[in-house]
Amino acid sequence: FNCSKCTCVCVLDDLLSGSSLTTKELQQNWREVKRNDRPVRLLFEIPSSRIVEQALSKYVVYQVVVMRSGSFDSRRVSVERRYSDFSRFHHQLLQEFGEELEEVLLPRKLLTGNFNPDNIQERRLALQDYLAKLYSTRCVRHSHHFPAFFTEPEQRRGHSLIRAGQFRAAVEQLQTVLEIQEKLLPWQKPTLVVPTLAALAVGHRDLDDPEQAFGCAHKALPPVRRYGLKQYRAALLELLVDLGYQLGRPVAQMQEELTALRDAERGEACCRSLKELVIQEFL
Repeated sequence: FNCSKCTCVCVLDDLLSGSSLTTKELQQNWREVKRNDRPVRLLFEIPSSRIVEQALSKYVVYQVVVMRSGSFDSRRVSVERRYSDFSRFHHQLLQEFGEELEEVLLPRKLLTGNFNPDNIQERRLALQDYLAKLYSTRCVRHSHHFPAFFTEPEQRRGHSLIRAGQFRAAVEQLQTVLEIQEKLLPWQKPTLVVPTLAALAVGHRDLDDPEQAFGCAHKALPPVRRYGLKQYRAALLELLVDLGYQLGRPVAQMQEELTALRDAERGEACCRSLKELVIQEFL
């Protein structure tokens, strides 16, 4: 049963039923329906690379752009990865999936000529093709390793910046993480974004931006409730109630939920603030 086709047929019926539209207008509307009903796919591009030279090392980093096709999202977000990051990622996948990755080969490691422009160009294209093949492998795109490859270094950096009190830099870093995670959500649990949204809520609050902080915390709450993430629920509610009073938002229902949680669970999970939880993540 094809839900996508069913949706288009139902919309077409609505367009035709009792319609006074001209044939041309109906055709335009039908094209719009089909355009908005495109399947969602993840696309990867490695458009550039650069050589990094440090005191004791020299290496190439590749710009990895993540896009989502279809009608939902066209924004391009990028991170930088070394060949060693790809190699570590591939090793993790092989350990978990083994035979299912027999036909997905990581471009070979070069023993010489790593900084030759032609070799860099060839590897750049090969790594781009490698990511496309990984995405086409169902077990990989649904695994926790997949989003971790694209976001974990930046997420750790963002949390480290929060611990250092550098909230503006942390928010900028974590916003990139969130945008990539949201592109991956069709193939991951909704809880994927919770730690990032929680950290963004803390960062925005400490930057005296209660509106943004409230928005991030409010967005994190539904998956926290649905999947029973007890360590976050009370802390998010506490922050939302506090910010809600500050912003003049209705908070009575959230206050009741928070009181019920504290009465039912008189443990550490209900006592730690959201900032304490965020600081302890990715240590």
